Amino acid sequence: MGRLTFGMNVTLDGCVDHREGIVDDQTHGYFTALMDDHGAMLWGRTTYEMMESYWPLVARGEEDAPPSVREWAIKLDAKPKYVVSGARTDFPWNNSHHLSGDLRAAVQRLKDETDDGVLLGSGKLATELDRLGLIDEYRFLLQPMITGHGPTLYQDGLPSTRRLELVSSTPFSNGVVALHYRRAD
Repeated sequence: MGRLTFGMNVTLDGCVDHREGIVDDQTHGYFTALMDDHGAMLWGRTTYEMMESYWPLVARGEEDAPPSVREWAIKLDAKPKYVVSGARTDFPWNNSHHLSGDLRAAVQRLKDETDDGVLLGSGKLATELDRLGLIDEYRFLLQPMITGHGPTLYQDGLPSTRRLELVSSTPFSNGVVALHYRRAD
């Protein structure tokens, strides 16, 4: 059975706004390697729509991008992408699939069918999947900044505290720290 890994940039004050954080070869390399280690991506509709408006253009060379960014885009374009949405069913980006029905059953089935695991990259969806006990690992890039705004990690709350076990922490030369946790319970 595959694992579900929640991967996200997060600032010291918990902000997960995609416009915040250091974007350089180290951070792109980290997320490219993380994506390479997983068999599929899982997003909510909002994240999918944000991603589909830019990354396919980079992958096709229609947007200028440094080599590390283009590498990410090309690999992302080829990677199976699953989207949870009640408002939209058509996802035309290459290798995109609608995940429908009961959320717990659909995500568990995706985990079971994806031996290399699934990488989750949507904050709001992560909250729902954590409430269902489906997230196995957490991979955060802790950004060395305080933003003073949201959205924040788990801003809608969880029913109880989630205990985690530190697997590794790796400081980058840019001040970012890569944190890898797994569920302790």
